[in-house]
Amino acid sequence: MWRYLTLINKNLIIAIPVMMILGFIFGITFQAGFLKSLIIPFTFLMVYPMMVTLKIKKVFEGGDMKAQVLTQCINFGVVPFIAFGLGILFFKDQPYMALGLLLAGLVPTSGMTISWTGFAKGNVEAAVKMTVIGLTFGSVATPFYVRFLMGAAIEVNILAVMKQIVLIVFLPMIAGYVTQQGLMKKYGMKEFQQRWAPRFPAISTVGVVGIVFIAIALKAEGIASSPKMILYILIPLSLIYIFNYILSTVAGKSLLPRGDAIALVYGSVMRNLSIALAIAINAFGPEGSSAALVIAIAYIIQVQSAAWYVKFTERIFGKASEAEPSEPLAREINPAEKVPDDPFFVHGGTIVPDIGKILYVTDLSKTARYAVRYACSVGNKYQAKVTVLHVVPDMLEEFSSGAGIDLTGRFGKKWDEFNAKSIDMAKETIRVRIQETSAQITKEIPYCPLTQGDILVEAGNPVNCIVSVAEKGDYDLVIMGTHGHGKLEGAIVGSVAGGVISRCSKPVLVVRLPYEK
Repeated sequence: MWRYLTLINKNLIIAIPVMMILGFIFGITFQAGFLKSLIIPFTFLMVYPMMVTLKIKKVFEGGDMKAQVLTQCINFGVVPFIAFGLGILFFKDQPYMALGLLLAGLVPTSGMTISWTGFAKGNVEAAVKMTVIGLTFGSVATPFYVRFLMGAAIEVNILAVMKQIVLIVFLPMIAGYVTQQGLMKKYGMKEFQQRWAPRFPAISTVGVVGIVFIAIALKAEGIASSPKMILYILIPLSLIYIFNYILSTVAGKSLLPRGDAIALVYGSVMRNLSIALAIAINAFGPEGSSAALVIAIAYIIQVQSAAWYVKFTERIFGKASEAEPSEPLAREINPAEKVPDDPFFVHGGTIVPDIGKILYVTDLSKTARYAVRYACSVGNKYQAKVTVLHVVPDMLEEFSSGAGIDLTGRFGKKWDEFNAKSIDMAKETIRVRIQETSAQITKEIPYCPLTQGDILVEAGNPVNCIVSVAEKGDYDLVIMGTHGHGKLEGAIVGSVAGGVISRCSKPVLVVRLPYEK
C-alpha cells in the first residue's frame, strides 16, 4: 500500500487530473450530494499528515531573516491582491469563483515547498521556516483578508471561517506535533526521518485526491452545462502563477544568495491548496464548490510549473555548490525494506554509514571555522544532530601530573571557581561563534545542524574529556581539527587529536587546519 501511495504522491501531475475526470464522471452519473459527509474526514486526512513532518522549532532559528521577510511580504502584501484583482476582472458576476482565486493565492505554503526546494538544491532549512511562518500567519490572516476583500460581494461569516481554520489547521497541527514527538521519542530522530516521515506525505495524498474528487463531483453538472468554464478558469490562474514566478525570481536573484533565492521562489509560489480547498468547501456551504473548482484546477498548474522550474533552476541561479544536497530532507524508502540494526547497512550495493549523532570538537580558534564546515556538511548529508564540544584545559591538573605531586589541593575552592568561570566564558564564546557561523554557512549549505542548544563545555584533560563524551554520548562520528605547523605546535595540538584517535572507539574525522596568523 505504501508503495502505491508514494507513487501517487510523486505523480500528482497525473493523479490530480485523473481524479478530476473520475469525479466529473461520478457527478454526472450519480447523485453526489452524499459526498458532503466525507468532506471533514478527507480534510483531516489531507492536513494532519503534513503537520506530523512540520519542523515547528526551526522557525526560531536565525540565519536567513532577509529571505523570510521578503517571502512573507510577497505572500501577504502582493499576491493576494493580484489574485483579488484578477478575480474581479474575470469573475465579476461569479463571486465564489473570485473567492476561489483569492484563496488559491492567499494561503502559503505547502509541504511541497520543502520538497521542491530540495529538488532544486536550494536552502531547505529556510524553506522549512517559510512553511511554518506562512502557514501559521496565513491561517490567522485568511478570514480577515476574505472579509476585507470579498465582504461586499459575498456573505462572509468571519467566525465561521475562523472556526474552520481552527478545525482544519490548528487542531491537526497540535495532533501532528504530538504524533511527531511521540514517534521521535519511541524510535529516535534518525529512524523517524528515514522510516516514518516519508510515509505521511503519501497519506496526505489520499486526502488531497479525495477532496479534489468530491469538489469536481459536486460541480459536475455545472461543468457539463458549460465545458468552456475549465479553460476560462485556467487563464487567471496561469497569470497569477506567471506573475508570482517572475516576481520571486527577480527579487531572489537580486537580493539573496542562491539557496535562499530558490527557497523564496517555492516559499511564495507553492500555495497550500489543500487548506484553501478545505476552507472553500467547509466554510461557504454549497456555493463553496465553485471556489473549490478553481482551487482544484490550480493544483494542475502548481505541480506542473514547480516541476518545470526545477529544470531551469541552474540556468537562472547557476549551479549549486557540492555542499548542497540534491534530495529532500527525508529519503523516501520502501516501507517493506528492512533496515538492519547494524550501524553499517548495505543499500543499493554501497556500504552507507548510519550517522545520526556527530560530536564536533572546537578549540575556539578562528581556523576552527574551517573544520566546522565538515561538521555541517556531514550533518546536512545525513540529517544528523551535531553537538559542539569545547574542553577548557585544567592546567593545574596537567602541572600536577607532570610534577608528580597533587597541586589541586593547595588551591582548592579558588581553582574550582576559576574553572567554572572559564567554562561560562567558553560557553558564551561558543554561542556567539555558532550564531555567526550558522548565518554564514546556511548561505552555502541548505541545512546547517548547528544550534545554540547543543553545546557542551568540559574542564579537564582534553583527550580524556573528548573520549569520555564521545563514548557516553554514543556519538556516531567525532570531528575535530588539528594544526600541523611547527614541531612544538604539532606536538601540543596534534597530541590531542592523536590521543583521541588512539583511545576513542568511535570513528574520528581529523581536519587539517590552516595556519592562524
